[in-house]
Amino acid sequence: MGTPVTELLVSFAVIFLGAKLFTNGVEWLGRKLNLTRGAVGSVLAAVGTALPESIIPIVAVFLDGGAVGHEVGIGAILGAPFMLGTLALAITGVAAITCRERADRYHLLVSGAVRRDLFFFLVLYPVAVGAAYLPPLGRDVAAAYLALLYVYFVYRTFTNGKRLAEEEELEPLFLARNHKEPPIWPIAGQVLLSLAAIVAGAKMFVDGVTGIALSLGVPAFIFSLLIAPVATELPEKLNSIIWVRNGKDTLALGNITGAMVFQGSLIPAFGMTATAWHLTDAAFLSAGLAFTSAAVLYVFVRAKAHLPARLLLLTGGGFYLLFIASVLFGLR
Repeated sequence: MGTPVTELLVSFAVIFLGAKLFTNGVEWLGRKLNLTRGAVGSVLAAVGTALPESIIPIVAVFLDGGAVGHEVGIGAILGAPFMLGTLALAITGVAAITCRERADRYHLLVSGAVRRDLFFFLVLYPVAVGAAYLPPLGRDVAAAYLALLYVYFVYRTFTNGKRLAEEEELEPLFLARNHKEPPIWPIAGQVLLSLAAIVAGAKMFVDGVTGIALSLGVPAFIFSLLIAPVATELPEKLNSIIWVRNGKDTLALGNITGAMVFQGSLIPAFGMTATAWHLTDAAFLSAGLAFTSAAVLYVFVRAKAHLPARLLLLTGGGFYLLFIASVLFGLR
C-alpha cells in the first residue's frame, strides 16, 4: 500500500468510518432486541470492537509459534487491559472536556452497568495475572474459572439495567435512512459491515506500526505490550468519543469497561492454556497499573453517580506515562 505512515493514515480513516457506522448500528440493534444499555455497551460493542486485538495473540501463538510468538501473544493479551484502563479512559476524559457543552463537560454520568464492569474486572484480572505462579493444572482451573465467570457477567449484564428502547430518539440508520424504525436485516448488515471495516483498518494500522517499530528496533514483547494495543484499541477509543459527544455516557464508558472484562478474562484464559504464561516485570507492572486504575474508578463510582473527566485524564494518562517512563529506563 505504500509507506508505514501512509498505512497509518488510511487505516485511521477506515477505522473511524467503521466506528461511526458501528455505534449507529449497534444502538439500533440494542433497541430492536430490547436490550439493556449495559448489554449494548459492555458486551456487544465491547466484544465487537475487541476483535482486532483478540486476533493478535491467537495468530501469534498458533501461526508464528515458538518463543517469540508466545512472547508477542502474552504481550498482546496483557497490553489490551492496560491500554483500556489507562489511555482509552484518558482519551474519553479529554473528549468530554473538549467536545461537550460547558455544563456537562467535566462529569460523565455512571450507571450501575459501568460499576458492575469495574467490579468484575477487579475480581477476574488478579486471577489471570496470578496464574503465572501456578502449575499447568492450576492454570487450567484458573482459565475455566475466568471463562465461567465471564459467562455469568454476560448474564447479569443482559438481565439487569435500563432498556435501550427507553433512550432518546436515535440517529437514522445509515443503510436505511428513510425508515423511522428500520427492520432487523439492514441493522445486522450495517453492524457486520462496520465490524469488517474495523478489523481491516486495525490490520492495516498494526502493519504500519509494526513497520515503524521494527525500523526503530523495538523489542517484540514491548511492541506487543505497548505499541500494538494502541493501534488495535482504536475502535473502542473512537466509539467512546462518538458516544461522549452525543451525551451517551453509559455506552461510552461501558464500551471500555466491558472490553476490560472481556480482555481480562476470556483472552487471558486462552493464553494460560496455549502458552507457558511466563510474565516479565513489564507485564506485571502493566497489569498492576490497569488494576489500580480500575480500583480508583470503582471506589469513586461507589460513592458518586458520576466520574470526573479530569479523574479519567489524570489517572489513565498518569499511569500510562508512568509505564512509558519505566520502559524508557530499561524495564523489560
